[in-house]
Amino acid sequence: LRAKPATVRFRLLGAGAGLGGFSDLSVPMHEFAAWNPPVHTVFITENEVNGLAYPPVAGGLVVFGLGYGVERLAAAVWLEQRKVYYWGDLDTHGFAILHRLRDHIPHAHSFLMDPDTLRAHAEVWVTEPTPFTGELQRLHERERAVYDTLRSNQLGDRVRLEQERISFGAVRRALAELT
Repeated sequence: LRAKPATVRFRLLGAGAGLGGFSDLSVPMHEFAAWNPPVHTVFITENEVNGLAYPPVAGGLVVFGLGYGVERLAAAVWLEQRKVYYWGDLDTHGFAILHRLRDHIPHAHSFLMDPDTLRAHAEVWVTEPTPFTGELQRLHERERAVYDTLRSNQLGDRVRLEQERISFGAVRRALAELT
């Protein structure tokens, strides 16, 4: 008996950019890794809801639902030739996942994980149950500032902004700034 293969779920984001009529797919990781998709930008988002609601982006693809399993994407060497953006929760674990992703995809940028986004959504903050407090060397300066603010409780006790609580308008504006 063979073990169930690890899979990756993704959506093609360009207008009419489906594969055989499909735009939301889940495939074995080894097939995803061997593929060379006709996209120039890849977004990785922690949350399934965000992946399903992601707005159209010409030449874009969104991978979602991996959480701490982002290291599985290391096998997809074609990601080295693509712009890669990671969008996680604005909490200590979101930054830990970004750090882990950069172990394998060092050129990955964060998306909507900045101090302005955090402050603009204060009304929907929740409490992070079990914060991560370790050192994360692969964060860029602005990311580290947000991470340090969160893990030291400078804004309140265990502040967390779940990515699905970020306004859709903020997502669209941030995407427009990328293009």
